[in-house]
Amino acid sequence: MAKIESVQALREVLGPSKPTTFAKILPRVEPQGAEFLRVSPFAVISTVDAQGVVESSPKGDLAGFIRLEDERTLLLPERAGNNLAFGLQNILANGRIGIIAFRPGTGETLRITGRAEIHDDADLLAMLGGADKPALLAIRVHVERCYFHCARSVLRAGLWNPQTWASSQQVSFGKIIAEGLAQGPEVASAIDESVQGAYTTRLWSNKV
Repeated sequence: MAKIESVQALREVLGPSKPTTFAKILPRVEPQGAEFLRVSPFAVISTVDAQGVVESSPKGDLAGFIRLEDERTLLLPERAGNNLAFGLQNILANGRIGIIAFRPGTGETLRITGRAEIHDDADLLAMLGGADKPALLAIRVHVERCYFHCARSVLRAGLWNPQTWASSQQVSFGKIIAEGLAQGPEVASAIDESVQGAYTTRLWSNKV
């Protein structure tokens, strides 16, 4: 099998992009994109560190959590999580960010790339959060490219078609972590119990 190592070789397989495809790529969020984000409850956010290592992180929240400050600027809340903060640290390192937003039941996705910065301004946090759903930080994204991705990948996956879904998988973080720490089943059970608490009573906060 030959290794593709040049754009020319790549294009020999894929062919050229159509001018109409490039025409959809805009430096702003147009009205259809704004309506999409207004009800989107989920996105995947990608960042890159100073060494070029890429991180992709799922972000799920109340519908419309990605807010338009204006057609070239977005605001996102940072909620309680595992505090690894890989993505946030990457934003501090170089600010590059990519977003794919999803709207349940819609095949198209919205792709956004740009530059991000982190804020802890009290007014922003109040706007993005609330007493029971606090925003720990605000991420402001300056849009450089925004466009809809066609639905073929979602249709191929049957993403919104329950008839194609496999049965749910019960993931045990406890088993993975306990093995890594050379601990036994009691530690694994305690970790899994804590995770269930994070999914229920501590969904919006790490506070006990």
